[in-house]
Amino acid sequence: MSRRFVRALFVCVLAALGPMAATAAAGYPDQHDAQRISLTEAGKVATSLASGSLPSPSFACEDGMAGPYPCENVDMASSVPLPTLGGATGNDIWGWTDPETGREYALMGTSTSTGFVDVTDAANPELIGILPTRGIPDYVLWRDMKVDGNFAFIVSEINGSGLQVFDLTRLRDAGGSTPTVFSSDATYDEFSFAHNISINEATDTAYVVGSDACTANEEYGGLHMVDISDPLAPEFAGCATVDSFASESEPNNYAHDVECVIYEGPDRDYQGREICFGSNENVVAIYDVTDRDNPRVISEVTYPTAAYTHQGALTEDQRWFLFNDEGDEQTHGVNTTTYILDASDLDNLPEPKAYAHDSATIDHNMYVHGNRVLQSNYNEGLRILEFDDASLAAGEFEEVGYFDVLPGVDIAEFAGTWSNYRFPGSGNVVVSTLENHVSGLFVLTPTLPEPEPDAGSAAPGKSGGTAADGKRRGGPKG
Repeated sequence: MSRRFVRALFVCVLAALGPMAATAAAGYPDQHDAQRISLTEAGKVATSLASGSLPSPSFACEDGMAGPYPCENVDMASSVPLPTLGGATGNDIWGWTDPETGREYALMGTSTSTGFVDVTDAANPELIGILPTRGIPDYVLWRDMKVDGNFAFIVSEINGSGLQVFDLTRLRDAGGSTPTVFSSDATYDEFSFAHNISINEATDTAYVVGSDACTANEEYGGLHMVDISDPLAPEFAGCATVDSFASESEPNNYAHDVECVIYEGPDRDYQGREICFGSNENVVAIYDVTDRDNPRVISEVTYPTAAYTHQGALTEDQRWFLFNDEGDEQTHGVNTTTYILDASDLDNLPEPKAYAHDSATIDHNMYVHGNRVLQSNYNEGLRILEFDDASLAAGEFEEVGYFDVLPGVDIAEFAGTWSNYRFPGSGNVVVSTLENHVSGLFVLTPTLPEPEPDAGSAAPGKSGGTAADGKRRGGPKG
């Protein structure tokens, strides 16, 4: 699907939402103005809007509502308006906990920048500053970021954006009454644009996907591997590509999302090797990238309702790969569906099981924390699902909490929430949304007990893998 179609679709969705989709309060730039402003002006906008604009109401979840928001077992601590963060539309979100101070920072992407928000005091977030994009801001929804140690690595689908590297320790001395407009600490230009980035902290390797590099069968977007052991001097480490076709006309090389780990799962043939689980539009592709000079695809698997294999996450024991499809609801008329892949034998993958939710909305990014999945489902907001080995074997989850960021709009369209990040220290969850009227960043406090380690799991963080999210260049959505 073309970028032109995506742009038209997004505008139509905003129009369908009616008055809710109005631009932000007086003084905020409208969408199109914000997309055309220069990098310097982007910084000035963020700075001028920040003063006195961050505090927002806090709502406890009582009788199924947190203020105007439907909820279960999730309180709302605060929210930050999207224009305050310097962007016209919102996208991905990640987090960093300062190892010296213990302070928690949300890193939220917008169409024009990355915003850094101190959310240590969840009820009183503080905008520390923004990092304007490289390249020329355009109507491009997608930006993605991940963290390795004390550095953030940021990509965008804006032409010429490349890879931005930012030293997060600079946040310690910034902030105050005037948020800082930062510059990159390093850049990497082996590609012009990219959709997404994932990092395996265990090997200090960044996996850039959906870029204009790493082509096979005339399709770009394979795994672009970058050595970030020296964060300020990233080095190209190779490409991992897929040469096969799911059909006679459709190659599988474009990776929309990937999670890479030092494998400690049940398949003894691959224990100790670096394995990547790719969401490649119509298949899940499993790569062995241990030898950077000779990466190979171990296996691929598809499923009857495949429309756009979008993103997924491994359980902590690395037996199961849980993933979503961003096109199955619209293409096949199914309810919100989460797929469960038994990855016990990486050479011989079975057909994934499909778990149908009660809703009909489109599911987006999701991450595993112990025996829970935190799933961002566009119109229906944050959903919290529980599982164990028995339930996954049966193809089932139990929903134990939720927070709906877009009340009353529960349709299979692309609006509402994009992604989420859970801070391991506080357990608070930051959630990003697309549109101005939704308030770009939510700080939420689940009231559930701490998640339990999933049966047979590795120690949290031992694998060093982090999942990516977002949407491909020219792909269906975000």
